[in-house]
Amino acid sequence: MDEPATHEALALVVREHAGRLAASLMSLLGDFSAAEDLVQDAVEIALERWPLEGVPDRPDAWLFTVARRRGLDVLRRESTYRAKLAQLTWPVPAEPDDRLRLVFTCCHPALSRPAQIALTLRVVCGLSTAQIAAAFLVPEATVAQRITRAKKKIAEAGIPYRIPAGEELPARLEQVLAVIYLLFNEGYLSSTAERAQARDLADDAEWLAALLANLLPKEPEAAGLLALIRLHRARGAARFNADGRLVLLADQDRTRWDRKVIEDAIALLTRTARTHRRPGPYQLQAAIVACHAEAERFEDTDWRQIVVLYDLLLALAPSPVTRLHRAVAVRYASGPEAALAELEQLGGVLERYALLHATRAELLRDLGRHAEARQADGRALELTANPAQQALLEERLRWD
Repeated sequence: MDEPATHEALALVVREHAGRLAASLMSLLGDFSAAEDLVQDAVEIALERWPLEGVPDRPDAWLFTVARRRGLDVLRRESTYRAKLAQLTWPVPAEPDDRLRLVFTCCHPALSRPAQIALTLRVVCGLSTAQIAAAFLVPEATVAQRITRAKKKIAEAGIPYRIPAGEELPARLEQVLAVIYLLFNEGYLSSTAERAQARDLADDAEWLAALLANLLPKEPEAAGLLALIRLHRARGAARFNADGRLVLLADQDRTRWDRKVIEDAIALLTRTARTHRRPGPYQLQAAIVACHAEAERFEDTDWRQIVVLYDLLLALAPSPVTRLHRAVAVRYASGPEAALAELEQLGGVLERYALLHATRAELLRDLGRHAEARQADGRALELTANPAQQALLEERLRWD
């Protein structure tokens, strides 16, 4: 097996088993940092040896064996840990709640958002510090520092390794969902200048969303986020052209959308709505994307329904960005003048948000105000670092 294929196989194994192994070690040792270090040692050794030796027949058992052996070596001075590790045998008991506790620990509100994301990728997804640094295009030392500080914070603050109960769960679940959502957004359309998208981050976000939905079947927002991510990713093949340029929704070749994924995601969303009857922001966002996905042509989009869904979303989760997206829907439901009137109310709040100015430029162009449209596109170009967005705006400015 060649090296890229080996690394891909390792990534799959790590996603499926590293989090479970870390959770089991955490339950046994009662030490978050020690458990995470043992798993990462095993992953890094695998990264060195598997390209040369091949992926073992039982890679999950291999990781377990290396982690256990490494733990006995490193913790030899700790008699309590050594005794506990000696009790640990393969196979590791499958305890879904252990992985869920791990996710909630990594996303504890006492940690900063960058630390939450880095720790989740490292511990739950099994990515190395170097992989996380490469994914977010930041120095490896920065990621290592975030993880070290996060683990120290968990230890010093006595952050409990548990699933929140009762009234505490909704707020904490919201935190976990937000981390996964932000991870997906960064993968779907990168905020950095070096690339337009990061599929590996989108992959990890989808995997985490699926894990959460599976482990929390009574929480409709977990299913809503999973449906939202899958609906977005279903049109991935049509989002960029052969030159890597961003293709807007109106211009995408809808025959390239993955209809099977769309059907399954809409079925999940529908089933969730009927079963729980507890609409939330992620379910409503997914319903909006589903309206787009169901239209065979851009002209067939039910814009009035989308405006209604945005109104419901704003009632549950007010946000200037959501108001901006609603204004886009108003453009097609009621005309550019009505949309521009709504958009002008957001100028102060979203002054440094590139999409506001790009959207305003489209509306101004619809109304024949081309000089103002050029100015708005120019401002959008100043504010975005994404190369695909930059190329699209530069093309507009050339042709206007």
